[in-house]
Amino acid sequence: MSESERAPGGGNIGLIKGLTFMMFMMFAMTTDSVGVIIPQIIKSFDLGMTAAGSFHYATMSGIALGGVGLGFLADRMGRKFTIILGLSVFAVTALAFAFTSQFVGFLVLLFLSGAAIGVFKTGALALIGDISTSTRNHTATMNTVEGFFGVGAIIGPAIVAYLLASGASWKWLYVIAGVMCLGLIGSALAIRYPGAKVEAAARVDFKSVLRAARDPYALAFSLGAMLYVGVETAIYVWMPTLLAGYEGPGAFMALYALSIFFVLRAAGRFLGAWMLARLRWTLVLAICAAAILACFVGALVGGRQAAVFLLPASGLFMSIVYPTLNSKGISVFPKAEHGAVAGVILFFTCLSAVISPLAMGAVSDAMGGPVYGFVLATGLALVLACAAIANLLLDPAKARLAACDESEYAS
Repeated sequence: MSESERAPGGGNIGLIKGLTFMMFMMFAMTTDSVGVIIPQIIKSFDLGMTAAGSFHYATMSGIALGGVGLGFLADRMGRKFTIILGLSVFAVTALAFAFTSQFVGFLVLLFLSGAAIGVFKTGALALIGDISTSTRNHTATMNTVEGFFGVGAIIGPAIVAYLLASGASWKWLYVIAGVMCLGLIGSALAIRYPGAKVEAAARVDFKSVLRAARDPYALAFSLGAMLYVGVETAIYVWMPTLLAGYEGPGAFMALYALSIFFVLRAAGRFLGAWMLARLRWTLVLAICAAAILACFVGALVGGRQAAVFLLPASGLFMSIVYPTLNSKGISVFPKAEHGAVAGVILFFTCLSAVISPLAMGAVSDAMGGPVYGFVLATGLALVLACAAIANLLLDPAKARLAACDESEYAS
């Protein structure tokens, strides 16, 4: 049943938000634990770093293809159907980890679980528009949602560390996530969703995604998301390598640098939800992008003595950027197209999550050290900061956001 076939209105907004928060936290537990799982994969299967890195690339590829290929389902079949479909596939693949021991089998499951994430995430992102009261409220809600993603990124690696310390396999993380997913499916079935404004669901298909991908606003926000993800991956993929063996001032920070980054990123997203409900999003975005650039430049100029403090601190400023770009990129479109647009932005996001760390690794190998990968990341941060400042001065999306506030949220 499509959303347009249900009675509009209604729905318990609090329960819907809670479900959405838990979905993002649940899948972040798995996607952001890859960094601590890969060393175990290298050890178990005697692999090189490039081959073991496919654990990350398989998931990101699945999310990208699931988002861009099936994102239109949220608009055609309805948010509830799409979310339950994606959660169901994710639950099956996550629980299947308990019965798999082959490397290729793991990759297949990771790709399928990634595709499932792409499906239910686009449904959830479209649903945020249905429960928002304005484009500004949409952005604040998106930051809160991503805050729970940040919490999952902290919990997941902690669970893996506990499992390994107790002699258990890292695979049980996926089983835990699968069980949580079953609970989320039950909740999703029980919750009444608000009716979405979809007048032409029958015409929504993959071509809708292609039309959205050609829109200059969708492309601009997608490219912005790509730049941000390129900068962020430098931290959670390569910062541990950059700081490995550091014994200078603040050496204790090197041991916990990645954990500090994730904690600040999560905390910053909740703070960002509060800030963006009160300040111009263009101003907040420009300040945060400039602060990220300052952290990276300071890390290069000051060497590892500065990087050990500045790179983890960048998480506080990174926290706001992606959910804000994602929210504005989606909310400049009518709600009837939110699923398709979310799929487009998600595709570019995951594409960058694969390409950027590969490029940084290649540059580092060619030049002789991880610092050169951070030179590339700093270049991306410079472009991102310039784009954010230009966006502050020109505010090209202002008129379109105002039009959507009037047509999509006025009631």
